Amino acid sequence: MTDFLFAIYPWVKSLHIMAVISWMAGLFYLPRLFVYHVEKAQAVEGAQQIFFEMEEKLMRVIMRPAMIVAWVCGLIMVFTPGIVGWDWSWPWVKGAAVIGMTWFHHWLMDRRKDLAEGRNKLTGRQYRMMNEVPTILMVVIVLAVVLKF
Repeated sequence: MTDFLFAIYPWVKSLHIMAVISWMAGLFYLPRLFVYHVEKAQAVEGAQQIFFEMEEKLMRVIMRPAMIVAWVCGLIMVFTPGIVGWDWSWPWVKGAAVIGMTWFHHWLMDRRKDLAEGRNKLTGRQYRMMNEVPTILMVVIVLAVVLKF
């Protein structure tokens, strides 16, 4: 099994990077869609439905599959012997930040549901502020992995 994991490691790592890029694109874009949805959609006939469809497809077609692939590939890399030393701090820092990123993903899912059901309580400004969460987590993850602190 170890030989197999070593053989596929470059492919898994490549797929992981591509999935993370796709997931992050969605995590950056969806809160911005929410801003425009909250601030502008009521002013244009039919815009609400267009926003609902855009948000739903972004979650279902891009973000959810990308998150799943990122997690699966990440776990495969974690279980590849010699890749991660659990006595180092960086895997723990990255892991905590990835869990935070996953929490944010699910928070966005809940906000999309609130918007679709007419229960939104957040303003465009609040969505703008939440749009910074994935940026902060991304910085922590990249620094942890590259600098291996």
